[in-house]
This record gives sequence, structure tokens and C-alpha cells, in this order.
Amino acid sequence: MSGTVTAVSSSSEYSFTKPNRPSITLLAGLGVEGDVHAGVTVKHRSRVAQDPTQPNLRQVHLIHKELFAEVGEEGFDVTPGALGENITTSGIDLLCLPVGTLLRIGDEAIVEVTGLRNPCLQIDNFQDGLLKKVVGRDEAGNIVRKAGIMSVVQVGGVVRPGDTITVQLPDEPHRPLDRV
Repeated sequence: MSGTVTAVSSSSEYSFTKPNRPSITLLAGLGVEGDVHAGVTVKHRSRVAQDPTQPNLRQVHLIHKELFAEVGEEGFDVTPGALGENITTSGIDLLCLPVGTLLRIGDEAIVEVTGLRNPCLQIDNFQDGLLKKVVGRDEAGNIVRKAGIMSVVQVGGVVRPGDTITVQLPDEPHRPLDRV
């Protein structure tokens, strides 16, 4: 299974949307160089408030470009970086990957999938009503989160639009993604 990087984004300041860049550099054990969410311990404000010593399982946020087309059919205009992701992908069903999946990105970088992004109210501040499109419930009443996945950097490297992403599944039994 493989896909492609369609955009990369980062910001050194706390902001919901991250500007697109020509490239980003992933740093092993830290995240995206210069990004406000890079670090060994949690950087997301709500997590810091709970316990600032928690490990940062949200170093790199990935979203599938296909989500933008899906919400676009509902009248929303979402582009790469708009939801705060670092890497926008195409061709991979990110939400179906199990915990521990390795994503080899470009020539060097490897990230390990840790879980699902837990969408927050900031999404509705971005575009009213969008939150209901990226989090909902399935027929059985289970919560479905569509706002991408989180990962940690195992091997650093430069990532650019157009880079190939190769999926390496972990050994079975696979654990489904949950929010991190």
C-alpha cells in the first residue's frame, strides 16, 4: 500500500491553520522542525493543562486529501494545512491503519502511527458546521473521527509534496486506532 504527499505545512505559533511549505524536516523523537507542536512531551494546550509530562504522541498530524473532497460536497472549502495538519496525503486510507503502522515518507523519514486526531470545537470556529462532518457516529453508535491521524517520528528526514508514502503494517494482532 502506498500513497503520495500532496502538501506539507508547519507553524511556529499556536494557530489553527498552518501555512504550506516547500518542505518540512522531521526530527526523530520530536516532530516537525520549527513547529509549535514539536517536542518530546505534549504541546497541545489542552494536554499540557492536564499533565505537561505526558509523552507527545501527536508530533506529526496527517490528513487525507480525500476528506477535503468529501466535505466539499457538503459546501465546505478546506485546503491543505487548513485543519492544522503537517502532512496532507492522497491514496492511503489513513483512518483504517492500525496503531504501530510505519509510514516511510520520501527518501528517509519514517513516522509511527499512534492514533486518531480528536477533533475539537476550533474546527467549527474555522467553518461553522464542519465539526459535525469530521466527527460523528456510525450505525452502531460508535464515534467516528475523520480529522486525520497522529504519529511520532522514528527516523528524521525532509518531506516534500510529491514524495511517496509507503505503508508498513505492524505484526498482528492489529490494534485499531483510537484518539490520542
